Amino acid sequence: MGSLGFRRSLFLLVALLLVAAPWYAAAAAASCAATTFSNRVFATCSDLPHLAASLHWTYDRAAAALSVAFVAPPAAPSGWVAWAINPTAEGMAGSQALIAFKQPDGAMGVKTYNITGYGPLQESPIAYKATDLAAEYVGGAMRVFAKLILGKGAEEVNHVWQVGSGVSGGSPEKHAFGADNLAAKGKLDLVKGVASASGSGGSVSRERNVHGVLNAVSWGILLPIGAIIARYLKTFKSADPAWFYLHVSCQVIGYGLGVGGWATGLNLGSKSKGVTYTTHRNIGIALFSLATLQLFALLLRPNKDHKYRFYWNIYHHVVGYAVIILGIINIFKGLKILDPAQKWTTAYIVAICILGAIAFILEIVTWIIVLRRKSSDEKPYIGSTNGQRSVQQPLAV
Repeated sequence: MGSLGFRRSLFLLVALLLVAAPWYAAAAAASCAATTFSNRVFATCSDLPHLAASLHWTYDRAAAALSVAFVAPPAAPSGWVAWAINPTAEGMAGSQALIAFKQPDGAMGVKTYNITGYGPLQESPIAYKATDLAAEYVGGAMRVFAKLILGKGAEEVNHVWQVGSGVSGGSPEKHAFGADNLAAKGKLDLVKGVASASGSGGSVSRERNVHGVLNAVSWGILLPIGAIIARYLKTFKSADPAWFYLHVSCQVIGYGLGVGGWATGLNLGSKSKGVTYTTHRNIGIALFSLATLQLFALLLRPNKDHKYRFYWNIYHHVVGYAVIILGIINIFKGLKILDPAQKWTTAYIVAICILGAIAFILEIVTWIIVLRRKSSDEKPYIGSTNGQRSVQQPLAV
């Protein structure tokens, strides 16, 4: 193709892009505007940034009346969707919620919930007068309709939305705690007609990931490696005292990273009041306490010939193995809570299996060496008659 033909082709491509760009932009901008409702029209709509949800609303400033339609696909066909205003905070606790799900007769319905915590939900009146409550299930998405009377002068409110997968006994079951679920909150500017996402969702998600990585590397990998070094390398005389310094290095670095993971866990707990993973938290506290005791035990380590060294060894081994076992258990509990992609859980399982295989092989090698040394030490000695030191002789064959 000549230069003239190339220029013509390039010109046509640019022209097509310029013509198509407004259409693509209009299609992107019209995603929530393309949703229509029978006998209902709203002044403003916004595609919410999480859970594939959108919000449509009209605000009558004089009457402080907010008419809304919330649209989102439930986490399962038999699940539920919720939209709420929180007058006191940004999270779900304290919110005044509208939750839609299929009623026992199979029809869609909306109930109101004053959510004071994260326990089982009980239907209750909310702080706002709610009228025109209705719900429908269209095209795989649930729609919630309501009219709320807000306080005079209301211009901006915190809003929260959520989806769940099941209903039990006429009440919504607990929703998932993935990154999208935790970030489903923001602010609604009633005057400007703008819905903005909360700025804390992404940071919380990142902090959860940092918390998980620090704990997996520290309690789940470095500490087991340190224990393997201490148990098996010291069997080889040529590795003394290098094995000791490697062991201490792994444990101290692992403890330092573990403290970082523990601190981020405390910070996450303070940010998610009402959400408590009791078992995970209690194991974490026990883990940190025992690991701290191990660190002090290192500073108080008696000499090899000290009369208390035997008891110190028992204590050191018991607490050390307890820390490793609790650490691995808590990492799996944390993975269940964090709910990352399956590849991360699989990667940790593979890492633990590799460490276990290495320990198994070294255990066999260590026993072979120990038994050979014991056999060698039990060989008979032939004493010298001239008072010189006895020399070990091989057994007769």
